[in-house]
Order: sequence, then structure tokens, then C-alpha cells
Amino acid sequence: MIVLIGFMGAGKTTVGQKLAKRLRLPFIDSDELVEAKTGKSIPELFDTVGESGFREIEAEAVVGALGGAQGVLALGGGSLASDEVRTALASHTVIWIEIGYAEALRRISGDANRPLLQGADLYARFTARQKVYEAAADLRLTVDHQTSSRVVDTINELLCFKP
Repeated sequence: MIVLIGFMGAGKTTVGQKLAKRLRLPFIDSDELVEAKTGKSIPELFDTVGESGFREIEAEAVVGALGGAQGVLALGGGSLASDEVRTALASHTVIWIEIGYAEALRRISGDANRPLLQGADLYARFTARQKVYEAAADLRLTVDHQTSSRVVDTINELLCFKP
């Protein structure tokens, strides 16, 4: 499985869809898995079970997907908060789609489907996650000001030459 990680707004879903199409693999989005499993939107889940409840549901969905068929999996920005998810990633190709904080904010500001935008210090969350992403990633790709098509081209090149 090729797994895309990174902060909100990095373009994991857009890049993942295009990469999957290029590689002729199925595309999986962890948020869509959670919504299908629960019948609720991400904001509804945050309202009803809170972030910790959401993370438990998310971890179960992600670990299940990682145990399935090959594909391209885009993880939610906080998916790596789970030890179980980080452990399950060890046998997969993990690509960190890295984005700067200012660019992430530009891309996600005003998005009502991102409950964490309304919460605690977003910059502190961004900073803390960088270390987690770095520890989990096999490959790292900075994407500020790049088109999703260029990012897909770069990932394809990196995967072709990966030892």
C-alpha cells in the first residue's frame, strides 16, 4: 500500500486520487472510510464522540484498510496519533506530503468540514505533527506552490527509483 500522510491542506486526497489513477490502483481516503462506517460526517462525529472517539474509529478503519488489497491510501492529518496506526504503517510505503503552515492555512481557511480549525492552537498541533510525520515517512515531498499533477509526477519518479 502507498500511504500519503501530512497536515490538513497538503493535498493528500487530490494527489492520492491522481496517483492511484496513474498507477491503476484503487484509491482510499480514510475520512471516507470513517464516514461510511459510521454514517456520519467528520464534523458530526467530532460533535457526538469528540476527537478521542473519532480517533478510535479512524484507527480501526485505517488499520483495516492497511490489511487489505494494494492501493493508494490518504490518511487524515491526525491519523498518526494512534500507536496502532503508526505500527501498521511499518510494512507500507509512506509518503509525507509536507506543506508549510502558511500555505496550509491558505488552503483550508473557512472549510467547515475541518472541525479542528475551530479548536485549540492550530500552530502547536501543526508543529507537533511534523515530528510524527517525519518518523513515519519513507519519502518526504515538500509541496508548497506545486500543482497536484507535478506532485504526482515527482512521487512516481521517486517510487520508480526507490531502492
